[in-house]
Amino acid sequence: MAQTEINWDQQIPLPKLSPFHAKIAVALVALLCFINSYDGDFVFDDSEAIVNNKDLNPATPLNNIWRNDFWGSNLSSNNSHKSYRPLTVLTFRLNYLMAGGLHPVGFHVLNIGLHSLISALMIDMFSILIGGLAYDGNGNRLNHAPKASLLAGLLFAAHPVHTESVAGIVGRADLLCALFFQLSFLTYCKAFRGGRENEEKFSIHWIAVSLLLCAAAMLCKEQGITVLGVNAAFDVLLICNVNVYELSQRLFLRRKAEDIVNYNYYYSLNAWVLLCPWWLCFDWSMGCVPLIKSAFDWRTAWLLLLWCFLIGLISQALCSQDSQRRRTLTLGLVLLVVPFLPACNIFFRVGFVIAERVLYLSSAGYCLLLAYALGHCCGRWSRHKGLLRASLLALLCVYVARCALRSHQWRSEQSLFTSALSVCPLNAKVHYNVGKNLADRGNTSAAIKYYREAVRLHPTYVHAMNNLGNILKERNELVEAEELLAKAVLIQPDFAAAWMNLGIVQNSLKKFKEAEQSYWNAIHFRKKYPDCYYNLGRLYADLNRHLDALNAWRNATVLKPDHSLAWNNMVILLDNTGNLAQAEAIGREALKLLPNDHTIMFSLANVLGKLQKFKESEGFFLQALRINPNAASCHGNLAVLYHRWGKLELAKKHYELSLKLDPEAPGTRDNYNMLRRKLDQLYRTTPP
Repeated sequence: MAQTEINWDQQIPLPKLSPFHAKIAVALVALLCFINSYDGDFVFDDSEAIVNNKDLNPATPLNNIWRNDFWGSNLSSNNSHKSYRPLTVLTFRLNYLMAGGLHPVGFHVLNIGLHSLISALMIDMFSILIGGLAYDGNGNRLNHAPKASLLAGLLFAAHPVHTESVAGIVGRADLLCALFFQLSFLTYCKAFRGGRENEEKFSIHWIAVSLLLCAAAMLCKEQGITVLGVNAAFDVLLICNVNVYELSQRLFLRRKAEDIVNYNYYYSLNAWVLLCPWWLCFDWSMGCVPLIKSAFDWRTAWLLLLWCFLIGLISQALCSQDSQRRRTLTLGLVLLVVPFLPACNIFFRVGFVIAERVLYLSSAGYCLLLAYALGHCCGRWSRHKGLLRASLLALLCVYVARCALRSHQWRSEQSLFTSALSVCPLNAKVHYNVGKNLADRGNTSAAIKYYREAVRLHPTYVHAMNNLGNILKERNELVEAEELLAKAVLIQPDFAAAWMNLGIVQNSLKKFKEAEQSYWNAIHFRKKYPDCYYNLGRLYADLNRHLDALNAWRNATVLKPDHSLAWNNMVILLDNTGNLAQAEAIGREALKLLPNDHTIMFSLANVLGKLQKFKESEGFFLQALRINPNAASCHGNLAVLYHRWGKLELAKKHYELSLKLDPEAPGTRDNYNMLRRKLDQLYRTTPP
């Protein structure tokens, strides 16, 4: 197993640092690259995996983590993504617990720290893969490629393709998987320790630990299983020292020729992202990469170039007379290719075209090969060492600058989504996300433009149709809204949210029968849909079907006990229909669940006032005003209560406060004038 000193390593224009100082240097570069993302927001997939994931809440049973997928859905559910990453979710839960809530800073800081640690550990991996596994007489491992491993570590630490994994919090899965991947590999290496007089020692215990760490990597992200392939290649090439001159042919699965061409084109795009990480995008789907449909498409040149380059590398890796070169290139290719296999569409189809986060581990192989190439260039062009040193420094500076810029773009959804417009202008999902972000910030006019473009680029994009229909509904453009939502449910009949929104629009258009059917369709496809029951209750209330309305709102509160609007509407409906005792009971039940809801306090206070429970009514009005002191209607109704109660000065005070907050409040001006006439009459009849 012992390797000789790597000659070309000495030619690399970097200082020869001790292992400890090399790791510190690499960790600091990694920190420098991504530190400006530490106070970013939750963006993109963070919303589903973290913000809306109940498994993070300490109140949720811890066992749920082991039964649910990465996004918090039960694995047995048809809606589950089937991505099983409980250890990653556990770290999210720990972040939540330590910060006392959903505060993104802690999440980002841990991601940055993990990348720095992984980058430092890459020094050990690269030193073994380049310089071999050798020990001194005391059993300490020797690094025969200190400069090459340092260079590869610096390239890995600063590669901009890692931004999504580091600056995006859901990238924690890739980081943890990479960490356990490294530990599994390094532990596997520990199983083969040199003893005295070159006697080889083998430890089954370290093999067992390596397998456990591999399992941990898989529980962080499925890609972790690929460490077994890297370990196997290491075993064959370095432990067994097998001189391999040919590789088994690549598996050919039954695919259409067009699929094979496009998959190879995707490989070339992934290679380009590693080689020139300037065009980076949070999403590469939905038309971002148009399909190749003809052999005469000019883009076929890229996949030909990729395979020419790979064949050249493979021939050098397998047929070179230099055994050290063979091993280094082969292991570099293994580290490049094997972690990428789960995303390559050979064994099963994946749900994306390109995803920068899946290149996190593969980029280590690329950095190793690049360091090897640069090292040999330095050896051949030793006369130009100053120029080479400047070039290396420039490359690292460009990487660091690009990382800093890209990390800044990941700080907020607005900057992240808009940055993708210039990279993937044909990506419907990019336009959809820009539109959604604008709508969330209240700029619905601009959002409409992007939603329309998303639908134009992808005519069956039902989520864009649904969101556009919602905005048009709010703008009272009901006819077009109905057309869009009807088309969305025609394309995807089980789209429950679109059915509910279609029902709301049809209700506004007075198409009550159609609206009722749309609501029931939504409930059919989503059994537990409290908001739909709430809207169904509103429909029944408009049709004076009071009992049906109450039943619908009661269903909403059963499914969602804190559904304030449903509780409040029940109280108001019972109040308006004269069922005051039942209205009081519902109001008190609601306040047990929502003790600080001022709208329910207001409605219950009105009911108590009609029941002549003036003192209790006053208490709820005043409590509601403490929570929401600028509610004109609350001041006005409290004034009416005091008016009826005979507390005329207090009534006058609250009438005036109500009119000050809302001079056009209906009825308040008349009641105030009536009170003033009564007070004037009292003042005239009362003796001085």
